[in-house]
Amino acid sequence: MSSVTIKDIAKLAGVSHTTVSRALNDSPLINPETKERIKAIAGSVNYTPNYSARSLVLDRSYNLGLFFTTLHTGTSAGFLYEAIKGVNDVIKDGYNLIVRGIDDYKSFHKMNRKNFDGIIVMSQSDSDQSFIEYASDKEIPLVVLNRPVESVQVMNFVPDDQSGAYRLTEYLVQQGHRHIAIIEGKQGFKSTQARRDGYREALRKHGISVPEAYYVSGNYDLESGHAAMSKLLELPDRPTAVFCCNDDMALGAVKAVTERGLSVPEDISVAGFDDNLFSAFMSPALTTVRRPIEELSRAGAEKLLKFIETKHSEQSLVLFHTELVIRDSVKSI
Repeated sequence: MSSVTIKDIAKLAGVSHTTVSRALNDSPLINPETKERIKAIAGSVNYTPNYSARSLVLDRSYNLGLFFTTLHTGTSAGFLYEAIKGVNDVIKDGYNLIVRGIDDYKSFHKMNRKNFDGIIVMSQSDSDQSFIEYASDKEIPLVVLNRPVESVQVMNFVPDDQSGAYRLTEYLVQQGHRHIAIIEGKQGFKSTQARRDGYREALRKHGISVPEAYYVSGNYDLESGHAAMSKLLELPDRPTAVFCCNDDMALGAVKAVTERGLSVPEDISVAGFDDNLFSAFMSPALTTVRRPIEELSRAGAEKLLKFIETKHSEQSLVLFHTELVIRDSVKSI
C-alpha cells in the first residue's frame, strides 16, 4: 500500500496542501482549531512526514543547524547532551537537526538558506565570530546561545556565569575558607573568563588575596581536573577549597584527592559548575552551580522557529540566571 501524502490529508480536510504542511509544522499562521483537525486526520491515517515533499511545497530544507564552536576540546558530554535535548524538545519531528563543530566545518562559506532554514550557534569563544557574521550576512535565521554577541544583530541567550561563580565563591568564604583555589576552563572560552571574573570579584569583596599558584589551567575535562588538583596538592600551603570551573573537572579533582589517601570534604573541599546529571550521584554529592543549558537551548529553538514562521526577528540579549546548588562536598571550617 502506498504511503499517505500531504495531498491525501488535504483532500480529507478540505484545505490546500500548503495549509496542511503549515499545520503539521505548528505554524502560527494556521488557527488552532484547523491545526488540531488536520493533525487528528493525519494521525488517523498514520501519516509520517515526507521531508522532501514538504520542502518542495514550502521552499524549505527542513534542516536546522546546531553548531558548537568545537566538539573536540572543552565541550563536555553533559553540555552537549543538554543543548541537543533542549533543541530537540522543541523541534521534535518537524525538522532534521544537524549537529556540527564550527572548527571542523571548513566549507561553511558555501552555506545558504537552501541548506538550513535556521541556525542555532552554541558559542563558546569568539573564534566562531566569522561563522556568525557569515550566517547573518546570508540572512539565515540565527540565534546565538551562551556568549554575548554585540557586532551582529541577533537573538542572544546567555547564562549569567559570572554571578554564578561569584555566589559559589562567596559561599566558600561564608563556610570559613580563605585559601580558595580555582581550576579554570579552556583558555579563550568566554565561560572561562566569566567564571574567573566572578571568583575574583567575590575574593576582592571579602578582602582575600590568593597566590598565583592557586590559579591552575584546565580544559573542561576529567583529565585536566585531575592534573590540576594534583598540582594544587603538591603546594606547601595547599588550599582548603577548590572551585572547579565545571563538574567534569571537579570529578577528576576528587579522584586526585582520594588517590592521595585524602578525602572530600574532610581534607579539602571541592565545588563545581554546571550541575551535570552525575553531580548529585558523586560521593560526596557535588556542591555546584546549576547552569540552565537545556532551558536556554529550548528558548533559543522556540525563538528560531518563530522567526522562521513569521519572518520577524528580534534583536535581544536575554540573561538566564544560574543557581547555587549546595550538597556535601564543601566543609565548614
